[in-house]
Amino acid sequence: MSYKIAVASGKGGAGKTSVSVNLMKLLKAKFDLAIQLVDCDVEEPNDLLFFDQAAALQTHEILQQVPMIYVDHCTFCKKCVRFCEFNAITVSPRVKYAEIHEGLCHSCGACVLACPAGAISEHAVPIGNVSSFDLGNGLRLLEGRIKIGSVMQALLIKELKKHVSPEVDMVIFDAPPGTSCTVVETIADVDYVVLVAEPTPFGCHDLAIMVDLVRKLKKPFGVLVNKAFLGDDKIYKYIEKENVKLLGEIPFSKSYASLYAEGVLMNRLPESIANSYCNLIDFLNKGINKNN
Repeated sequence: MSYKIAVASGKGGAGKTSVSVNLMKLLKAKFDLAIQLVDCDVEEPNDLLFFDQAAALQTHEILQQVPMIYVDHCTFCKKCVRFCEFNAITVSPRVKYAEIHEGLCHSCGACVLACPAGAISEHAVPIGNVSSFDLGNGLRLLEGRIKIGSVMQALLIKELKKHVSPEVDMVIFDAPPGTSCTVVETIADVDYVVLVAEPTPFGCHDLAIMVDLVRKLKKPFGVLVNKAFLGDDKIYKYIEKENVKLLGEIPFSKSYASLYAEGVLMNRLPESIANSYCNLIDFLNKGINKNN
């Protein structure tokens, strides 16, 4: 059974992607694990940018079953409206108007079952793609990419996770930013969550929201402070006060940021930064062994 890790943050730009790709590289180098990296930031996936040698394997189109109301058969009884938990249906008997709003629909099928006139049926609508890549040396990448205009990110992530290989030793989920339903879907069944945070007032505020979320989901977690020594000590006071495990610190480095911007971070990781990952890697390896 694969050990599943999510790298998440309460805000964008904290360093989730850089941590995710480096974790995969260094875990492979130290323990020779078969690892799959899953880019769950389906609105802006960029993990692939760090792997020039990636070989495309397969791409699957993901479809959403969206209901449609055939007005000619509708009795405008509004049972579908009462059954819909997402307020995705508008029915106005006076003007003989009925419509399902795709952006709000979650494809639960309740309206189809509720309609006594059989006026509602489902049709497939593409919402995005799931692509897999071979990175060589036992490493794989899985990526979700939402179709422009679609708002079904959580559904795409759910389908993306169904394509995770059962043959790997570890899966690293690079989560989307924030604390919305997309993040909940990403971390719902992981074994451990690495929270990446910045030592700034905004970073501390968003970390607190993320900590509240993972605690409600009852997920074991720890905090990795990225860009350490750049801001203030407020985040460390919060970590101590909330009794949160500090997994380590990655010091702020202009050269590190430059390598990330150039997309060559995987090939020329500064030694001082690489050393900052050692304790985290050892800690995660204990979890893998315990899980197995």
